[in-house]
Amino acid sequence: MATAAAASASEAEAEPKAGPEAEGEQDEAKAARARRKVLSRAVAAATYKTMGPEWDQQEEGVSESDGDEEYAMASSAESSPGEYEWGYDEEEKNQLEIERLEEQLSINVYDYNCHVDLIRLLRLEGELTKVRMARQKMSEIFPLTEELWLEWLHDEISMAMDGLDREHVYDLFERAVKDYICPNIWLEYGQYSVGGIGQKGGLEKVRSVFERALSSVGLHMTKGLAIWEAYREFESAIVEAARLEKVHSLFRRQLAIPLYDMEATFAEYEEWSEDPIPESVIQSYNKALQQLEKYKPYEEALLQAEAPRLAEYQAYIDFEMKIGDPARIQLIFERALVENCLVPDLWIRYSQYLDRQLKVKDLVLSAHSRAVRNCPWTVALWSRYLLALERHGVEHRVISVTFEKALSAGFIQATDYVEIWQAYLDYLRRRVDFKQDSSKELEELRSAFARALEYLKQEVEERFSESGDPSCLIMQNWARIEARLCNNMQKARELWDSIMTRGNAKFANMWLEYYNLERAHGDTQHCRKALHRAVQCTSDYPEHVCEVLLTMERTEGTLEDWDIAVQKTETRLARVNEQRIKAAEKEAALAQQEEEKVEQRKRARAEKKALKKKKKTRGADKHRADEDDEKEWGDDEEEQPSKRRRVENSVPPAGEAEPGSEADLSGSSAPAATESPSELKEVRVGARRRDVPKVPHDSSKDGVTVFVSNLPYGLGEPAATLRPLFEACGDVVEVRPIFSNRGDFRGYCYVEFREEAAALQALQLDRQSVEGRPMFVSPCVDKSKNPDFKVFRYSTALEKHKLFVSGLPFSCTKEELEEICKAHGTVKDIRLVTNRAGKPKGLAYVEYENESQASQAVLKMDGMTIRENVIKVAISNPPQRKVPEKPEARKAPGSALLPRQVYGARGKGRTQLSLLPRALQRPSAATAQAENGPATPATTEAPKMSNADFAKLLLRK
Repeated sequence: MATAAAASASEAEAEPKAGPEAEGEQDEAKAARARRKVLSRAVAAATYKTMGPEWDQQEEGVSESDGDEEYAMASSAESSPGEYEWGYDEEEKNQLEIERLEEQLSINVYDYNCHVDLIRLLRLEGELTKVRMARQKMSEIFPLTEELWLEWLHDEISMAMDGLDREHVYDLFERAVKDYICPNIWLEYGQYSVGGIGQKGGLEKVRSVFERALSSVGLHMTKGLAIWEAYREFESAIVEAARLEKVHSLFRRQLAIPLYDMEATFAEYEEWSEDPIPESVIQSYNKALQQLEKYKPYEEALLQAEAPRLAEYQAYIDFEMKIGDPARIQLIFERALVENCLVPDLWIRYSQYLDRQLKVKDLVLSAHSRAVRNCPWTVALWSRYLLALERHGVEHRVISVTFEKALSAGFIQATDYVEIWQAYLDYLRRRVDFKQDSSKELEELRSAFARALEYLKQEVEERFSESGDPSCLIMQNWARIEARLCNNMQKARELWDSIMTRGNAKFANMWLEYYNLERAHGDTQHCRKALHRAVQCTSDYPEHVCEVLLTMERTEGTLEDWDIAVQKTETRLARVNEQRIKAAEKEAALAQQEEEKVEQRKRARAEKKALKKKKKTRGADKHRADEDDEKEWGDDEEEQPSKRRRVENSVPPAGEAEPGSEADLSGSSAPAATESPSELKEVRVGARRRDVPKVPHDSSKDGVTVFVSNLPYGLGEPAATLRPLFEACGDVVEVRPIFSNRGDFRGYCYVEFREEAAALQALQLDRQSVEGRPMFVSPCVDKSKNPDFKVFRYSTALEKHKLFVSGLPFSCTKEELEEICKAHGTVKDIRLVTNRAGKPKGLAYVEYENESQASQAVLKMDGMTIRENVIKVAISNPPQRKVPEKPEARKAPGSALLPRQVYGARGKGRTQLSLLPRALQRPSAATAQAENGPATPATTEAPKMSNADFAKLLLRK
């Protein structure tokens, strides 16, 4: 047995101590390391044994040899300096890691992975006492999984020496079966209890354990069979007169339950029983077989699916809920929670069923306790737990302790703390007997309200930069209690004054809430005073507040009160209307100025085009005048062969103008040998422009059309490239790329489908790479008719299961990041953020399966170094997108209207200095405006010189 290994460990412990003291501290250190190695490896050997019916004999035979072997290894380590140094380095690393994990747990005790890593290292080092303490601390915070419990139980069983140790193991088994319903743990519990049958009350203990196991997991269709068989084998091995009847009873009970492999059990019963099987047993067996056929589809779905199989369990739960068997419903919930223990919604549904249907105290409170231990970050589970404790009459001290645990659970949002405080304050309010003027419970309630306000102001606001209670709901509730239940309007008014000073005085609904409270429990004077203040302060709905004031004075006020109310309301409404008129005029003026600017830009563009056209005409005349001079300089044609060939190849024959044609008379087509580069460019542009037909967009087909943008500008044939991509979604009618006036592709196009379903499916191609650039696919919507329409495929709200990672190296790939993140949970999706060119921006979004895994990943990964880059990791909570600034916001009161863009589209440049000497500067304006007349050229631009002109200059020298 493993105790033999422990005995050899104790011998190994005694030998080094018996050595001479002259060997010094080094020998003692060697002996201590040898002891720890023997203990750790002996424990490891005892843990990974397969427990069966002959477990005692197998365990004893194996562990003794293992103990001797491990001790021999430890002894050889003393004689081998190289191995000793290697072990020393490993031990030092483990000790440093243990210290780091302990420090991390002192900061955040809810770090699940940190607990697991610490237990593993301590167990590896053989620190059995520390392992026990670490497991104890973890089990107080989290329910342990089946693997962790079995590992702990095997270690304790291997070291159990006497009756007291056996009782300790029994206590551990009792704790283990309460965390989750695990058939394997129940089977281990039953087999271990069989070993204590020789003690006092041992037989009753074994039967009690097996009966409880059958009640807990006996209905488990795939794993319950092992419990039934183990119980029958135990009863068959006992020599008693009544054992036959007991075995008969177990067979009959088992055959009445739908379990896998029922036919083999029935055949075994027929073979074992000496008498014929009763008809009632056969009927129950056949009925169970029919039920098994109904359950098989759900069980097979679970067997075929991969963990955690939440959808399959949900369907199974729905099926059981329709049948309505409480035991089976409880079992399927427990089975689902074993694999989905971190899904808060599943815990909420389970606890709600127990609260409303079963209403059994032990079951209900156990489920709520396990729920908050599995998902401590979910405030809804804590609130339901407090209600369940109150519902079942638990002591006030226990409820208060539970509430304090909730406060330290580490909620993700500030509003979660407001919710848990409200739940606790509601509980305290229900304890108070308000018929008494003063009581201990009332004072406790008031002190709790004061503490809640202080907690939200300091703890929560410091952590989240907000209190989570902008409307002061807790203070409002306190004020209502003081006014309605305590008849203390003075305290209620003080609370409402505090509420209004926290930025709520501008809201009409807050004033009306206060007015209604005064109306119900105060007096007319304070009602009037509250409404007068509301008229002066309200900015969102002043008309409504004024109407309420006039209504009150009409029914209760005097003539003087009526006159004052009318005067104040008229003055206030007149001021409000004046402000609204000014705001509307300002908005209209700004809109008109914007229109004027647009018109000015249009006129400026038209004048610029006309000026360019005049320059081209003068340039063509100048070149025709110099044509003869160019021909005299004969080498000119030989110097520019490449230009001539390029012009001839770039202009198609169909685009050439015949002599004497309209193009020739206008001067736009000159002989190829004499055309300037600017004219050649215009010829090429004109030719391309004629090749691109302009097709007006048909807005009636927007439903079957998608808009594709961010395409590479150098895409040769956009239609031919994109058509195969979109034909996978449906029948494509047309791919219509958009070209500029020069004939260049503008990077976007329209894809029209024959059916609307194909267009909707095409939206899934969004962000697909086209020649290394992400393609944007969005619905085709007329922005002029729907100016507020925006397409953003990702959520901009808080997502607790998704992380935002920044500071990543640009070379980091999706696969590398996934390899890092999957160590902390199941990664569902990773999205690397790129710019329009498809280049990474060093940002990423990582989506985990649930909130718990995301929270653990934040704690583990935040501040991690990846390729010398320190990354930052946080829960995904994008800041709200800024609303476009209204026109009136750009004009400060009493100041001139600021232009929309002062420095251009890209903002102010790095320098506004001119590096050209003033003596060489020329007027930048192309034209000078005459005082009373049309625009005239300010300066005469020097004509461009041809090669012939340069040749003449050289000859003159």
